[in-house]
Amino acid sequence: MFDNKSRYKGLSNYQRIDRQGRVVSVVPVPEQKSETFRGYHQRIQGQRLDHMAYKYIDDPAGFWRISQLNDVMLPEALSEASVIAIPKKK
Repeated sequence: MFDNKSRYKGLSNYQRIDRQGRVVSVVPVPEQKSETFRGYHQRIQGQRLDHMAYKYIDDPAGFWRISQLNDVMLPEALSEASVIAIPKKK
């Protein structure tokens, strides 16, 4: 279901009942792996996180690694940041 590079690869879904009484499948939050710090990126308005991920870690789908290193759950939280910490390539 998930790409081999995904942080969700190998995690087992579980079932929960939502507020409306429906059974839903849930993907657990993966354990936070430590990222090695590479440096900072001075963000300019309009820059996308997936483009930065491609530039620095050769993986546009690795934008979540940048989010994780900057201690944000949602990538959108970095949309107004002027300086963004960048992880090293793996």
